[in-house]
Amino acid sequence: MKTLAQKIIARAAGVPDVAPGEIVTCKVDLAMSHDSSGPRRIAPMLESLGARVWDPDKYVIVTDHYVPALDPESRQILQFTRDWVSQNGIRKFHDEQGICHVVLPEQGYVRPGMLIVGGDSHSTTGGAFGSYMFGIGATEMLGVLVTGEIWLKMPHTIAIEWKNAFADGVVAKDIMLYLCGQLGMDGGQYQAVEFGGSAITALNMQERMTLANMTAELGGQAGLIAPDETTIAYLLSAGVSTEDLGDLSQWKTDEGAPVLARHVYDGTALAPQVAAPHSPANAADVGSYKGQEIDTAYIGACTGAKLEDLRMAARVLKGRRVASGKRLLVAPASLRDQQAAKAEGTLDILTEAGGELLPIGCGACAGYGQWRFAENERVLSSSARNFKGRMGALSSQVWLASPYTVAASIVTGQITDPRILLGESA
Repeated sequence: MKTLAQKIIARAAGVPDVAPGEIVTCKVDLAMSHDSSGPRRIAPMLESLGARVWDPDKYVIVTDHYVPALDPESRQILQFTRDWVSQNGIRKFHDEQGICHVVLPEQGYVRPGMLIVGGDSHSTTGGAFGSYMFGIGATEMLGVLVTGEIWLKMPHTIAIEWKNAFADGVVAKDIMLYLCGQLGMDGGQYQAVEFGGSAITALNMQERMTLANMTAELGGQAGLIAPDETTIAYLLSAGVSTEDLGDLSQWKTDEGAPVLARHVYDGTALAPQVAAPHSPANAADVGSYKGQEIDTAYIGACTGAKLEDLRMAARVLKGRRVASGKRLLVAPASLRDQQAAKAEGTLDILTEAGGELLPIGCGACAGYGQWRFAENERVLSSSARNFKGRMGALSSQVWLASPYTVAASIVTGQITDPRILLGESA
C-alpha cells in the first residue's frame, strides 16, 4: 500500500518502492524558472562550470516578476532573460503571458505522475494535477539543469480530508487560511500534504490550484490532489492528448496506506476566513474582523486572480460600486484568463464597479512594480502572504481573504462577510 507521493517519487527514482525517510536520486520531468529566479541567477553559475542545460525542452521560463519593465534594472533583467533563452534554445518561453504557476497548467505542461521542480516557493501549485511539484533554490536548480536529476528525502504524507460540501461564498482560499490558523505555518512539516474528501473533489481545477499553491504557506513540501475526471477535462482543454495522459488510475493513494497524520474537517462548518497582519496564520472567521476599515482591495496573484477568482469578485460587484474614497485594484493572473474574463463580461463588471485594471504579473503580491502599498495603508488582499513589508511600506497593514470577501468588503469599505451580499444578490 503506497501513497500518491511514494508512487510518483518511486517512478522518478526508477525503483519499485521508496519508504519515508529514504534518500533517492530522481530524474526531473520538468524544471521551471521565472525572470527573477532564472537566467540572471543561473547563467553565471552555468558559465563558471562550462555547462549547458541538460535538456532545453524540459526547461520552462516565464517572465512575471519584473513585468512590465518600469526602470532600467527591470528592463535589463528582462532583456537578459530574453537573450539567454534565445541563445540556449529554450522553446518553452512565455514572455509577459502571466504568472508562472498559472501559465504552466494553461500550457498543459503539468500532468499527473510527473516530478517537477520550480524556482519559486509556490511551485507547489502543480500538485493540483497529481504531479509532485515543489520549489527549490538557485543552487539546487543549477544541479537540476546540469544533470537532469535531484536528490530527495522521501516525505511522509499528511492527509487532509474535507467532508460534505462548502457553503456558498466559502472557497479554497478560506480552506487554506483556516488550515494555516489551525495547524500553523509549519503544519505541513515539509512533508507531502494530500487533500481529499467530497468537498475537495467538487472543486474546479483553479480552486484546486489555490489549495496546492498555499501548501507553501502551510509549510508542506508539496500539495497533492489525486487526478480525476475534472483533472482530465482541464488537461484535454489545455491541449494534452489522451495518449500523453496515459493511465491515471495508478496516481492515487492506496486505501490503508500509512500517513503521518490525518485531519478530517466538515466543509459545512467552515465560514469565510480573514487573516490579520502579518501572517496567514492569523486567520479567523470573518466575523472576528467585522467592521475593520480598509483603504484598498487587491484582487491579484496566482492565488487570487485566476479566472474563477475574477468571477467570484464580479458576482459580488455586479450592480454595485466601490465605496467612496476607497480603491479596488485588479491584476489578472494570466493574459489568457484576462482575455476570457473580458470576453464573458466579467472584467467589465469589475471595472464598471470602479476597479482599476493593473498589468498581469506578480506585481504587489511579490512587492514588485509601482503598485506597492503606502505608509499606513490598510489593504484586504486575495494574495497568499501578508508578511510585514512584503507588499509595500513596513507600516502598511495587509489582511488576506478570498476574492468573495475582498469584493464584499470594498463595497462597504470595511471587512464584510460576503454571504450577506451574496444573499442580497440571490
